Amino acid sequence: MTNLLKYFDLTVQQQSQMAAAERLYPEWNEKINLISRKDIDFLEVHHLLHSLAIAKVLRFTQGTSVLDVGTGGGFPGIPLAILFPQCRFTLIDSIGKKIRVAEDIAKRLELSNVTCLQTRGEDFKQQFDFVVSRAVMPLPDLVKLVRKNIHHRHKNAMPNGLIVLKGGKIGAETEPFKKSVEVTPISKFFDGEWFKEKYVIYLPL
Repeated sequence: MTNLLKYFDLTVQQQSQMAAAERLYPEWNEKINLISRKDIDFLEVHHLLHSLAIAKVLRFTQGTSVLDVGTGGGFPGIPLAILFPQCRFTLIDSIGKKIRVAEDIAKRLELSNVTCLQTRGEDFKQQFDFVVSRAVMPLPDLVKLVRKNIHHRHKNAMPNGLIVLKGGKIGAETEPFKKSVEVTPISKFFDGEWFKEKYVIYLPL
């Protein structure tokens, strides 16, 4: 919890939910290998805090609807749902066992603002203010997949669109969108070697 509290002002309830998430994910990871054995020891920084980098780029206003595509066990959707309890989050993944984990954790954290669905992104037509994702596929492919899921009634400080967490060499992925894409290094917000060459990418759609 130390790292989360260093960068975010969490309520008592949010602190309790984040602490519970830190317990629940290792429990599930013993049954289903969601996170590498080495990485699970760094859950707070590598998964919870990393997911919340999106909140450093945009604070969602009350009532914002967010779709998390390829959520896996619930990243970045569940940490964002804890941080923004007045927003609605829909988490989708094509792999049933991963969605079951996300659904169970959301239920045990009493996140009434989270819906988890097993479905393919290609088949899911519902529209949202924003789509978020964490390194699911190359950016051009993701844009083609989710463009249909963005509606055009804006209520936030930034126009509706796609917000993605990416790492490494991203120039080739962002080049097709260079006139509109915004790339923000996460090291601008969080200390630590791990966040170097990791980015929040925002693309209005």
